[in-house]
Amino acid sequence: MSNILIIKHGSLGDIAQASGAIQDISENYKNDQIYLLTTKPYMDLFKKNPFIHEVILDKRLPKFNLIYLYFLMRELKKHNFLKVFDLQNSSRTNFYKSILFPRADKISWSSSITTLPSDENKEEFDKNSVLERFDYQLKQSGLNTLNTLKPNFSWATSDISEIEKLYKLDKYILLFPFCSPHLNIKKWPYYNKLIELISGKFGDKYKVVTAPGPSEINDAKNINAVALLDNGKALNISQLTSLIKKSSFVVANDTGPAHITAHTGTKGLALFGKHTTAYKVSIEREKFKAIEVSDLKNLSAEKVFEKLSNSLS
Repeated sequence: MSNILIIKHGSLGDIAQASGAIQDISENYKNDQIYLLTTKPYMDLFKKNPFIHEVILDKRLPKFNLIYLYFLMRELKKHNFLKVFDLQNSSRTNFYKSILFPRADKISWSSSITTLPSDENKEEFDKNSVLERFDYQLKQSGLNTLNTLKPNFSWATSDISEIEKLYKLDKYILLFPFCSPHLNIKKWPYYNKLIELISGKFGDKYKVVTAPGPSEINDAKNINAVALLDNGKALNISQLTSLIKKSSFVVANDTGPAHITAHTGTKGLALFGKHTTAYKVSIEREKFKAIEVSDLKNLSAEKVFEKLSNSLS
C-alpha cells in the first residue's frame, strides 16, 4: 500500500469543482491511502470526504518562512508519497514542487504544468474550462476519469433539521446576493426587486431566504429575505451545502455557493457579468444554468424572474 497526496487549498467554489477529480484519484488508487493538503477553512470539510483518508494542514505562511517550510517538509516526507496530484495549480504549489519535492518528475508530480500538451503554452491551455483542465491533467497521468467532468459535492452535506425547524423551512427559494468587497463587478443589484416579483406570483408558496457568510451578516439586513443563521453565526460549509441541496431554486452571483448549487444537482441560476464566463468556470450543469451579460446593471429582475418562474412551473 502506497500513499498518494492531493493538494487543494481552496477556495470554496474551487473545492466543489475538484470533488470529481478527487473521487477519480481515489478510485484509481483503491488500494492506497489518499491524503489531502489544504488550508484551515476547509480542514473539517475535507475530513467528511469519503475519498480521503487523512487531511494535512497547510498554514500557508509566507513562502520564504524557512522554519515553516522545514516543518511542512518533515510532515510530508514522513508519508513517503508515491505520487502528488496538484489540483491547486498555483505559483505556491509549483514552489512547493521545486523546494519540498525537488526530485519530483512528471511521473511523480501531476499538475497542469507537468502534463501540459507539448504543442501548447500554459496561457492557451488555461483558456479551457476548469473541469476540462482537471480531466486532461488526470488522463495524462494515466487515470480513468468517470467523475471529473461531473463533480458531486453532495458528500459535504450535514443535518440541518434544527435550522429547518427554527425557520419553519419547507419550500424555499435561496438567494446569494453577496460577493467579496473587491469584486463588486460580480454583484447583481436587483435582488430586492426579484423578491417582489417572487412574492407577487407565488405568495406564501415559497419562503425567500438567504444565507450570509460571516462578513455578510450586516449586508443581509439590506435584503428583504429571511437571513438564516445558526445561533447568530453564519452556517458552516456543510450546513450551507445541505440548505442549498434542499432548496427549490437558487439565484446567486458568481461565488462559492453558486458552484455548490451547480454540483449538488440543485435547480438554479448564476448571474455573470464580464469578469469571466460560465464556460471558463464550468458552472453550468443539467439543472443549473447561467445568465451572462456584459454589465450586470443591465440585467433586469424581470428577466431573472422569468427563468426562475419557468423552472418552477
